[in-house]
Amino acid sequence: MNKKLVGIIAVIVVIVIIAVVVTRDPAPEAVVVEEVNLLYVEWAGEIAATYVAQEVLEEMGYDVNSIAVSGAAMWQGMASGDGDGMLSAWLPATHGEYLEQTRDDIEVLSPILEGARIGLMVPTYVEIDTVAELNEYADRFGGEIIGIDPGAGLMAATEEALDVYSLDNLTLVEGSDAAMTAALGSAIENEEWIVVTGWTPHWKEAAYELKYLEDPELVFGEEEYVAAVAREGLAEDMPEVYQFLDNFYWTPEQLGEILMWNEEPGADPQETAQRWVAENRDIVEDWIP
Repeated sequence: MNKKLVGIIAVIVVIVIIAVVVTRDPAPEAVVVEEVNLLYVEWAGEIAATYVAQEVLEEMGYDVNSIAVSGAAMWQGMASGDGDGMLSAWLPATHGEYLEQTRDDIEVLSPILEGARIGLMVPTYVEIDTVAELNEYADRFGGEIIGIDPGAGLMAATEEALDVYSLDNLTLVEGSDAAMTAALGSAIENEEWIVVTGWTPHWKEAAYELKYLEDPELVFGEEEYVAAVAREGLAEDMPEVYQFLDNFYWTPEQLGEILMWNEEPGADPQETAQRWVAENRDIVEDWIP
């Protein structure tokens, strides 16, 4: 066999080998994982709902960022598109003003929880029953109403209550959910009078004997619901995430279970969310599109 023929055969063999390798082992396509940003306020129920949603969405294949912000920043973030969704809209009263400011840039979805309410709460041993009586006994309360984060709709309603009920002897103290419940627990341990900004559902109602002060002027509104919210365009961009948020629903009793877990020493909200999802698969499966 002459050298020219050998060279031609060699070239043909190399081409065939390359073709076989390329055919058998194509370069794998890059897998794109969609990112979902969930905004929430650091209230007990909203922390629980957000981490449960994160757990399920991650099961569905999404990369989820749960971002804690103030109430005002949460609504602004949804309107600007920084957030894809939230499960923390207290309506129609608590976050009603925020909704009016942002309604053109968001979509309010179905309620995730019904039977919610807000107001001022005291231990049952406190011997008053109405908001109007607070001023007369301001000294017993140290002249303070213990509040939460300043951006919360509940804080705005309490400021209004100070005016409507002429509570000139009391000051609303800004803080957080954790600071408020710590002050409440300390006061109850010593049987001291204390008044706090409160909402239902919250684990403190299972832990302590509390009562709402009557609000005849309805400054704090009546029964509310908590709804999911989606940014504008989410239904088109991520229809599965949109539908999941719209399907999310649980009862106060189901939420109460995880709220109590989160108050156990050393509890991690992400771990308790994983536990709740594992133990409530029948509920979770109804949420997944």
